[in-house]
Amino acid sequence: MKVIGIVGSPRKNGNTELLTAHTLRAISEEGLDTELIRLAGLEIKPCNACMVCREEESCPIDDDLFPIYLKMKEAEGIVLASPVYFGSATAQIKALLDRVGYISLAHGKPFSGKVGGALVVARRAGKNFTLAQLTYWFQILGFFIPGSTYWNVAFGREKGDVEHDEEGLRTAWNFGKNMAFLIKKLSG
Repeated sequence: MKVIGIVGSPRKNGNTELLTAHTLRAISEEGLDTELIRLAGLEIKPCNACMVCREEESCPIDDDLFPIYLKMKEAEGIVLASPVYFGSATAQIKALLDRVGYISLAHGKPFSGKVGGALVVARRAGKNFTLAQLTYWFQILGFFIPGSTYWNVAFGREKGDVEHDEEGLRTAWNFGKNMAFLIKKLSG
């Protein structure tokens, strides 16, 4: 059983990545395999509405998306993480969600019944909208979404700030534990 954490921040080793790695440690402690995927440094172009994905399970846009899509299909769990950029998720993760969503909806909804959830890091505001934005994606594709002890948000601006948000870290950790529990239950 595997869970992948996709970090939608354009900044490597930043707060969003730290929070995601923290959550993945909680999951791996429960015996599941984990993998962290950084969108930073990858090219994920926006959907151009060509509709090729309706005919075949592919995307003709030549970038780094399709190998990530295949990893997402193979995983039992997916964590999507984004910092807040002007009250919303980053363009990188939004492009990934749009294209992965369209491909999957046209090809049997392969994410239905998987477990997923979002993590959000904010300097101050925009966290609730961004968390909802990412959560809606999980809902429309049929994921089961475990809860935690609070909303899956943490605070930080400069690299490493999130490590001082004890409640945010605890919430992310508990989310990871709940995610692992649910995946195990669903796997029988």
